[in-house]
This record gives sequence, C-alpha cells and structure tokens, in this order.
Amino acid sequence: MIRDKRKLFAGAAVLSVLLCGCSIGGRKIVFTGGLSDRDVFRIGDDTCRLTEAKMYLSNYQNIYGKSYGIDLWEQSFRKQELEKYVKDIALSEMTKIVCMDQLAKEQKISLTKEERQNIKDAAKKYYQSLNEAELSYTDASEADIVSMYEDYALADKVYRSLTMGVDEEVSDDEARIMEAAQIYVKEKKDADTVAEKLSGQEDFAAVASNFNQKPAIEITFGRGELPQEVEAAAFELDNGEISPCIAVEDGFYFIKCVNKFNEELTDANKANIVAAREKEAFDDVYEEFVRGLSSQLNESVWADITLVTDGTITTDSFFDIIDDAIH
Repeated sequence: MIRDKRKLFAGAAVLSVLLCGCSIGGRKIVFTGGLSDRDVFRIGDDTCRLTEAKMYLSNYQNIYGKSYGIDLWEQSFRKQELEKYVKDIALSEMTKIVCMDQLAKEQKISLTKEERQNIKDAAKKYYQSLNEAELSYTDASEADIVSMYEDYALADKVYRSLTMGVDEEVSDDEARIMEAAQIYVKEKKDADTVAEKLSGQEDFAAVASNFNQKPAIEITFGRGELPQEVEAAAFELDNGEISPCIAVEDGFYFIKCVNKFNEELTDANKANIVAAREKEAFDDVYEEFVRGLSSQLNESVWADITLVTDGTITTDSFFDIIDDAIH
C-alpha cells in the first residue's frame, strides 16, 4: 500500500509491507543502536531522519485518528493500540519510499526541472500551513519538506514507470459485481428441506432466516469470491431467479439473484482489477530489488517517539498537497 483516505502511489493497491520486526523482501531487519540519535532506520545507503518520521506520524495520527467526526484519540481504552497502528503504518510507508528511491537510481529515473519546481511550490504551501506546535514537534524546515516531497514524488514516478505497460482494459464480464441472497447449509438433510420449501414457493428471505448458516444472507460478489460451482450457477441467473441446490466441498448453497449487474460496483471493481495488475507488475521488479538491501532500525529512537494527541497537532494535508502537485 496502499492509506484509507489516500493511496500513497497513484493507482497503487497494497505494496509490500514492512513493519517492526518484519522484513524487506524476505530479509530480516537488524535492530541496532549504531545509528545516530537523529536517524530512525537505514536501508542500503539511505537513512530516514527523525524529522521525517515525525512529519509522517503527525499526519497519520490525524488521518487515521478521526473517523466520521469521532476523535479516536479521546477513546482512551484504544489509544495504545491506535498509536501502535499509526507507527506501524508510518514505518511501512517510509521504508517503501527509501527502497523505491534506491530503485530509481538503478532504473535511471529522476525528477525533471519542472517537477522539482512543482514540488518546491507544494512544499512551501504545506510548510506555511504548519502551526507552531507542529514545527516544534517535527523540527522541520521548508527545505526538509522539499526533500521529503522529492523522495515521495520520485517513488511515485518509479511506480508509474514500472506499471506503464499494464493493460487497463477490463470487460464488464470480468469485473461484474452481482447482488444476491444466499442460503448455505452444511448437511444434506437441511439442503433437502430448503429445496422443498423453495419449490413450494416459500419466501426466500424467510427460509434463509431459519436455515442459512453463513454470517450474512444478503451478499455482493464478483468473480473468484465464491466457490467455483456457486459462481458458475449464480452468474447464469436473471434478476429474481433462484438457483437449484448447489453442492460444494463443505456444504450446499442456494442463490437468489437480486441484481445480476450492479453498474456502480462493477465500475469500481474495474479500477481494483487494474490496480491488482499494476501491483503484480510492480512487485515483480520491486521484490527482487529489495532482497539485496541491508536494513537497520534504530530501535531505541523509534520506541522513544511519542505522538502528541492533545489537539495541538492537527495537520493532515501533507500527502494531499504533494499528490495534487504531481498528478
């Protein structure tokens, strides 16, 4: 990854994940105290500075800490879990950028003069939005923001370069999303009872409420989400039709078609399919590259970073501003 509100890289789904205690391309992170007290981690020849880490954390704590008008930081019983989540996400995103910027050197990809100017303008805009508490916490200068934005933009450019040849044509049939109701039972005797009731014209929803052994009755699905036998039968139904009993390895299904083609969800699924193709194309190169990188995490520095959630730090536009500048 791929952030809930904004994706890090244009068109990206979830990229390879690096969290505390995990690895980059299968290589374990080395926990060390050998880095300076201003360095959070080193990958290959590049380091991530404390200022950059605090900038990412400041934004992520507000992007993820507020949902539907609710300030999750005020829910004290979940605060520790949320802080760990925010730190894990930030570390994951920062390591991806460092790795991708090194990949840019190998691929001979760089920023143009025009791109650098756009980045400087974006950095100035974001820097001017920061309040005194945010500047004090991050210790960031405008030049620091320019450097962070250049790294981010270069990573984005690498991603776009490696996914440029991906086929973006997706047919309606491949992306089709169907709305349906289901009845699933494990035992043959229950399936026979359901079949008898449905053949007697009993209401599908009523039968489902009494017999369905899945968590949900109403479902939406696309290709590859249900057992193959169920998908094949379901996709042949017209609106309002009910399938016969469908035997699968672990039970029996009955499907009622509610809407055989949800246009809005199908269009959204087309974007998901293209994103998955892009991820596959990107990962083929990226995963191979990062396997050769050494990595060190300054465990003590990372552990000592705390989030300031008293309401003085409100910035959340770091990513929006640079995304607008480079796309």
